Amino acid sequence: MLEEKYLDLVKSVINSQENLVVIFDKEEILLTNNSFNHFFGASSLDEYKSNFGPFLDHFVPHPSYFNKEKITPELSWFESIMNLPEIDRVVSILNQNYEPQAFSVNVDMSLGELKVVTFVNITQSLIKRLMIENNASVDAKSGAYSKSYFLHIMKSYEDASLFNEKIIGASAIEIKSDKEVSETTLREFVENFKQFIREDDMLIRWSSKQFLLIYLAKDATTATKVRSKLKSIATNKTISGVSYLLSSTWQKDKESITTLLSRLKI
Repeated sequence: MLEEKYLDLVKSVINSQENLVVIFDKEEILLTNNSFNHFFGASSLDEYKSNFGPFLDHFVPHPSYFNKEKITPELSWFESIMNLPEIDRVVSILNQNYEPQAFSVNVDMSLGELKVVTFVNITQSLIKRLMIENNASVDAKSGAYSKSYFLHIMKSYEDASLFNEKIIGASAIEIKSDKEVSETTLREFVENFKQFIREDDMLIRWSSKQFLLIYLAKDATTATKVRSKLKSIATNKTISGVSYLLSSTWQKDKESITTLLSRLKI
């Protein structure tokens, strides 16, 4: 009776978590919380076990994420991932809609053979990690990403779009001015323009008065909506008192970013 009370208490605690929580007895799954079951579209642990194979097969075998190919010989996967620097303790798992999600992983190994594994959904993509890791990525005058930085990570961005099953959209933004634009104006323009785009979109200073916006979209329909939104902003208002010209395009048949830039004529 006492064991049942403890079990009910543990279930209550882990079910209060938004993060995915799994308790292992050695390599065997003992308990999962509601968030974990919902992520996989299962109503219970029993249903999960009947519908899915080995747990480690969930980890997408991508070189930027931890997966079973990266397990250190003679160590468990728990030990292998916890031996990594915290920034590298990241796995990618497909949800019930087959969409890749990124999780940071923590393993509590203080309970002997019992392991409490917590998966925190960060879903920032390879692109976000690149942004975080490179502090030299920003153009000093405008606060946008620098052209040299973007050219450096461009191939990784293309890889990320394929991995996340998205298409890449691109917009050229040219400030309309007959004279040199001041650093203050550039910074204000960038700060205010960022209010209209997502955190993971990349605004790059391409030349003295020109910017490039690079973003991921679900499909061409979504990219069209982004273009319409940006055109509406450009037509109906200025940003920081600055008017600008806009042209947009997006990938067709897995085109390279270089092809998109050529189409934008920048």
